[in-house]
Amino acid sequence: MSSLTEAELKQLIREVPDFPKPGILFYDITTLLKHPVGLKAVLEQMTARYQGRQIDTVIGIESRGFIFAPYIAAQLGAGFVPVRKPKKLPAEKESISYDLEYGTDTLEIHRDAIGNGHNVVIVDDLLATGGTAQAVTQLVERLGGTVTGLSFVVELEFLPGRAKLAGYDVFSLLKYAS
Repeated sequence: MSSLTEAELKQLIREVPDFPKPGILFYDITTLLKHPVGLKAVLEQMTARYQGRQIDTVIGIESRGFIFAPYIAAQLGAGFVPVRKPKKLPAEKESISYDLEYGTDTLEIHRDAIGNGHNVVIVDDLLATGGTAQAVTQLVERLGGTVTGLSFVVELEFLPGRAKLAGYDVFSLLKYAS
């Protein structure tokens, strides 16, 4: 297992002020992803959380969840399922619309992606307001799955994401208090 600490991993994340709009500090993980040791450390630590548990499916949320979820799924002996934006999936799908700060968004999953009683881990790069992750938990449960955990690379603790996921096992590798 890689031995990078939280502080060392945070040093690999580029902070971009005023993106995507003035007053926002954007935590850019692309600089972490291009660092081989940093990427390996993140993947190993996110996977370790679920070792020894019976996980049937790992969901990656479009699009950065797709970077982490397939690796985690393969390491756990689980399947990978993408949750996509509208009009990207070809077969029968289940959809959910949810509120954003300035409007609404929609996500979709194939109806046959989650089996009844399947244990599911949901993976994304960022936990901020929690709306996207909350919507995906609802999709999983509608399809008969059990949300075993939610895993994020970065959590912005000053936003209400964790509160929206109360009652679920939420894991964040790197936490930012402000």
